[in-house]
Amino acid sequence: MKIIDIIESTRPIKSDIRNAYIDFSKMTLSLVAVVTDVVRDGKPVIGYGFNSNGRYGQGSLIRERFRPRVLEAAPATLLDETGDNIDPHKVWACMMSNEKPGGHGERSVAVGTIDMAVWDAVAKIEQKPLYELLAQRYGNGQANPRVFVYAAGGYYHPGKGLDGLRHEMTSYLERGYSVVKMKIGGASLAEDMARIESVLKLLQPGQQLAVDANGRFDLPTAIDYGKALSAYPLFWYEEAGDPLDYELQARLGEVYQGSLATGENLFSMQDAQPDPPWRHAA
Repeated sequence: MKIIDIIESTRPIKSDIRNAYIDFSKMTLSLVAVVTDVVRDGKPVIGYGFNSNGRYGQGSLIRERFRPRVLEAAPATLLDETGDNIDPHKVWACMMSNEKPGGHGERSVAVGTIDMAVWDAVAKIEQKPLYELLAQRYGNGQANPRVFVYAAGGYYHPGKGLDGLRHEMTSYLERGYSVVKMKIGGASLAEDMARIESVLKLLQPGQQLAVDANGRFDLPTAIDYGKALSAYPLFWYEEAGDPLDYELQARLGEVYQGSLATGENLFSMQDAQPDPPWRHAA
């Protein structure tokens, strides 16, 4: 068996919304299909993947570097030990061959989108839901049927105002979400505090609010917000500064005693290590 094609399509998902750092007026995403030669019910098994909003589509990287490497590899080198399915780890290693370590940046979006599609194909070949396959391979064999979810929104939008924000958050709460998240950092501190207070007034017992600055703040601003936010029972204060500014995160943690969230924009396993030795280098 083998991967016979990788198809990418870049699609617009433009919107008038914005967070503290970017607007979405020209946002795109990549849709990827990994086509295998396995046939079920007269059709080839195809895995699908896509990258979410916030990172633009990466069609050029996929078509110029990562797709050719997979398709040019000897098919047997991409299979697992049974020879009956694709090994996603081998596909990942193939895609990253001839890539310099570090500086993962946007290539992580290209590789990750293909990786998502590969795992989808693997699960379909095994004829199992992906969550069940992952639980068997990397867990105790029993997939947890419950998972924590929250509703992320609260973007800035022309003419939205506090009434629009309250209406949006109420719609999430009415759908059963117990945690909602809103953007901060795209207005003044005073305006954002008013926005936060307007949402907090909507919450009933058992419901909570998280806030997300999308990496906008320098250290003084992050601390100013941290001091102000300490007055509120927030679920978390997310991504105050650049995700690689570990000193900002540490200094902020000394001031803000609530929960801090970050890490979604780290690009490698090395970046995401809990306490890598290089952080302590002189």
